[in-house]
Amino acid sequence: MRKLVIGMALASTAIASPSLARDGAWYVELNGGPMIVEDIEFDVGAIDNAVTVDTKKGYDFGGIVGYDFGFIRLEAEGSYRSADIDTLSSATALLPTSAVGDVSGTYTAGGDANVLSFMLNAMADFGPDDGLQGFVGGGVGVARTKIDGATVDLSSPGFLDDSDTGFAWQLLAGVRAPLTETIDVGLKYRFFNTATNDFVDARGRDVSGKWRSHSLLGTIGFNFGGAPAPMQTCWDGTQLPMDATCPARPVPPPPPPPPPPVVTAPVCNKGPYIVFFEWDRSDITPEAATILNNAVSAYANCGSAAVMLAGHADRSGATTYNVGLSQRRADAVRSYMSARGVPDTRISSEAFGESQPRVPTADGVRELQNRRVEITYGPGSGM
Repeated sequence: MRKLVIGMALASTAIASPSLARDGAWYVELNGGPMIVEDIEFDVGAIDNAVTVDTKKGYDFGGIVGYDFGFIRLEAEGSYRSADIDTLSSATALLPTSAVGDVSGTYTAGGDANVLSFMLNAMADFGPDDGLQGFVGGGVGVARTKIDGATVDLSSPGFLDDSDTGFAWQLLAGVRAPLTETIDVGLKYRFFNTATNDFVDARGRDVSGKWRSHSLLGTIGFNFGGAPAPMQTCWDGTQLPMDATCPARPVPPPPPPPPPPVVTAPVCNKGPYIVFFEWDRSDITPEAATILNNAVSAYANCGSAAVMLAGHADRSGATTYNVGLSQRRADAVRSYMSARGVPDTRISSEAFGESQPRVPTADGVRELQNRRVEITYGPGSGM
């Protein structure tokens, strides 16, 4: 039977419902259920395991006040367990079965064995607070153990009627689940063990033994407060639980139609658009290409306006060479623009060499601002 109870308690971690824990909250719990006590073996005087007490199935119940820190819970527990004594047995002549003396053997007995304990438990939880949750833990404390046992033969003086208080410890495991928002139910297994208890039997002999029991307890818990459930803020400012659905946002009326566009005559931006060149080069650089693309786009607003290209060079080369270089730069711009839709017949160019510097410099100085082509549109721009 003892193995059956242990197996049921261990299996309960997989099939029973855990109680709902509340992080950062106090709780109380009541528990109770059947219990099996292991055979109690007593040392009598210098004789080890001289007398064995076998009990019937008993009961175990108690109450808990605890605080949930999250993964860990701490509990203060008071509990009481009791079982009726079934038989007393001894391999030696130590049991008083009659007024005439001690006789060995196994005898039907009366009386009971019980333990009152006060424990401090530490528990570890596994699983969500709002669903199936298992737990394991243990506790230490003090226990008062009382043994009242005698053979049925009423003419005998009895064997033992005494109590002792000492250290006790226990192991706990179980599962729990929420029944309501504040009430939890569960199933718990308890192994309870006391340190060796010292007694004096009815004939003045020193007797010692320890209590071990296995209990399967149903539990009901009551939670107080705890961390508030997370809330969501809806579009209208209302606060709702995270699993609730916010009301639909009303559909705004369609906007009024836009006013008719104001038609304005295109404005011809006559420039000048200025592109620059590397020293002694007439290649169109990427920067120059960007400016020329803007100039080509602007030409669409200028109708069939004439286009004037003025090529320039800095003062770092010979005068005659610089005139030719500025012409080659103007030709490069002309080819670029005509390839992109500007009529070649509307484009005129003139090479000024180094005669019109944008930035005055001494002869022989390389100056980027002077290596350029200036593009202008409109009346007076052509030649």
